[in-house]
Amino acid sequence: MTEQILEVKNLAVKYGALTVVRDVDFAVEPGEIMAIIGSNGAGKSSIINAICGVAPGATGSIRFLGKPIEGEKPNKRVEMGLVQVPEGRLLFSSLTVLENLQVGACLPEARARMNQSLEHVYELFPRLAERKKQFAGTLSGGEQQMVAIGRAMMSCPKMLIFDEPSWGLSPRLVLDVFEAVRKINREGVTVIMVEQHIQQCLRVAQRAIIIENGRVAMAGESDALLHDDHVHQAYLGM
Repeated sequence: MTEQILEVKNLAVKYGALTVVRDVDFAVEPGEIMAIIGSNGAGKSSIINAICGVAPGATGSIRFLGKPIEGEKPNKRVEMGLVQVPEGRLLFSSLTVLENLQVGACLPEARARMNQSLEHVYELFPRLAERKKQFAGTLSGGEQQMVAIGRAMMSCPKMLIFDEPSWGLSPRLVLDVFEAVRKINREGVTVIMVEQHIQQCLRVAQRAIIIENGRVAMAGESDALLHDDHVHQAYLGM
């Protein structure tokens, strides 16, 4: 049996006295795309922030590559291959595209492979090669998202966690982002996606969990969830 790349048990996240996530359990298999979906404020981003080590009020068990990581700092988790593409991109607007990408290769192994990784990112997003000397703050929203994804790829991830990767993009660019996620996954990178375009996300992912009021309300194969009456009524407006 294949060992799970990520296993989350009894996860809870608090902000002060407010508990926003409770009793969340799920696992991710190597090489798959798993979606975490739900309405705004359901707790999706808090879950992935806890996994990445940036939710200080998190408790529970988190294992990555078979090792407990709940006590590890965020940079150590990145070093292990667990990397987040944050909501809103969070680029350095006064740095060039190239400089932003180079920031992603901050760890020793990634620095050693920087040139190879740059070539890979430019193959994935040829537009970034054309704009490598342009300041990131002058790019379009779609181009900035490409830089954010490329920066994450520069760290040589084993798992990428996307937090609303299609945020603020046109429908055409949303499709481009999802296609990029597919390509990255086909290259062997395991993916978790938190996404507002639920129907499209379920078509890309193999499995999904649905978060309601900080808990896992449903879980299963994406195709089954796409045809579930509750999902249609609550999330797809059908």
